[in-house]
Amino acid sequence: MSIERIDHFVLTVRDVAASCAFYERVLGMQVITFDAGRKALRFGQHKINLHPVEGHPILVAARPTPGSADFCLITQVPLPQVIEHLHVCGAEIVAGPGERAGALGPIQSVYFRDPDGNLVEVSEVSVEVSVEVSNEADGQP
Repeated sequence: MSIERIDHFVLTVRDVAASCAFYERVLGMQVITFDAGRKALRFGQHKINLHPVEGHPILVAARPTPGSADFCLITQVPLPQVIEHLHVCGAEIVAGPGERAGALGPIQSVYFRDPDGNLVEVSEVSVEVSVEVSNEADGQP
């Protein structure tokens, strides 16, 4: 077996409407409705399903807990612009900017928290990595 990519992951949240508003305003995600009123946040080819802590679907994680997630999102927006946008949106940066180890190599990251306290990392791929990945896409090493 080989895994190709992540399709979606789930955040358990206290207030679905507040989470939708936050991710739409701060990260530009598209709020979508599916399966009889459930909410998700779409970005690129991925989505984040939102489960309310009360009244969640039947099939859930063993311990669905608001504020227990920690995840990294990649952007093409230069990190100084990301930082300015986060300040304008009132999202407090709790760490960064700083270099981290991404899935494809070095990334520059900032961290902040969503309304439930989940740790959200937004990262820009380092120039050397983006050039290397771009060359590989062209069939060059």
